[in-house]
Amino acid sequence: QVQLVESGGGLVQPGGSLRLSCAASRNIFSFNAMGWYRQAPGKQREFVARIISGGFTSYVDSVKGRFTISRDVARNTVYLRMDSLQPDDTAIYYCHAVDVRTYYWGQGAQVTVSS
Repeated sequence: QVQLVESGGGLVQPGGSLRLSCAASRNIFSFNAMGWYRQAPGKQREFVARIISGGFTSYVDSVKGRFTISRDVARNTVYLRMDSLQPDDTAIYYCHAVDVRTYYWGQGAQVTVSS
């Protein structure tokens, strides 16, 4: 049973920064890709960022230049560094992983951007 555990969410003022962490219960190279999705109140879950096993990264247009996805293989952890946060970034952020058989979700981390 694969587990993805997020941490690092919280309340931040507009323009501030946060870093989310997603710790996996097995070697992250066993996944084809890992990434982050988010779901704001009343909206559908949307893709935010992804890193594939080869290291290539991709982002939704609305976060390009502000968010950075990275990984620490030794810690089996993927990070999402979020800078210049805006109220529209308020959402529950979910870690996501895909392997050859199926996909997995974390439990979610709340990020609230408000003054």
